[in-house]
This record gives sequence, C-alpha cells and structure tokens, in this order.
Amino acid sequence: MTETELHMLCGKPAAGKSTLCAELSRAAGTVVISEDAWLAALFGDQMSSIADFVRCSQKVREVAGPHVVDLLKAGVNVVLDFQANTLESRAWMAGLARQAQARATLHHLDVPDEVCKARLRARNASGKHPFSVSEAQFDQIVAHFVAPDAAEGFTVQVHHP
Repeated sequence: MTETELHMLCGKPAAGKSTLCAELSRAAGTVVISEDAWLAALFGDQMSSIADFVRCSQKVREVAGPHVVDLLKAGVNVVLDFQANTLESRAWMAGLARQAQARATLHHLDVPDEVCKARLRARNASGKHPFSVSEAQFDQIVAHFVAPDAAEGFTVQVHHP
C-alpha cells in the first residue's frame, strides 16, 4: 500500500488556501476537510470574535482529529483546510500524521498582506465565504502568524501569488 499524505495549509486570511485545497483535492483518493465549513455549520451563530473562533475551532479539532487519522490509515489522502499558521496548530497536525504513519506536506502560501487584504475585501463583498473578516481582524490574526521553519520537520512547499 502506498503511503498516505496529509496536506496542511499555512497562509494569512485570503492568501488562497481554499483555492489550493480545491486544486489538491483533484488527486485520486483525496478528500478535503474544511474547518470553515464545519465551523459555519456548527457554530456560525456563536462566532463574532477571534476568541469565539479559538473556542469553537478547538471543539472541531477534537472531533476532526481522530477522523483525519482514520481516513489516513484507510489509505485516503487528506487535505486539511485548517489554518496551520502557528506552531501549536502545526504540531497538532503533525501529530495526526504521525499517528497515521502518513507523510505530512505543509503548503506555505507566501502572499503579501496588501494582496491578502485586497482579496479579503473582494471576498467579503461577494458574500460567498461563510465568514467575513475585517481588516482590523486580519491584522489581529496576522499578529499570531508564524511562518514555517525547516526545523519543524515538514516537507514544505512554498506557493507565491
């Protein structure tokens, strides 16, 4: 049996993570699990702050984590459309890959803030994304962003706009 792969995405809001997920999902035997979709369906009416996101995201991770491991063990490649923007998030994801004995590839979308903010304004205006993020919230989120480092042990693929 071929080794399965966990794809993780690191990038600021509106960097293109969901677009890359759609591209990666075209590979045979691959599924996408989207944190935003689960959060919107389960907690959409409870999320109005970053603190709400953190609280609700933790609940989703408690359920999604074992599911991801089971999928990987069953031979399904997983594109985890969850933010891998902090050391803590990436450590959680790396743990899932280790439990399943799967490869872990971190896709770093290295997009300048100005480009992300322009995309964010367009995304908010379209109303097609389950969550609207203001520029002030973008700045708060980006303050916690930690770019990946080779010492973390991932295979890193960098994507530029």
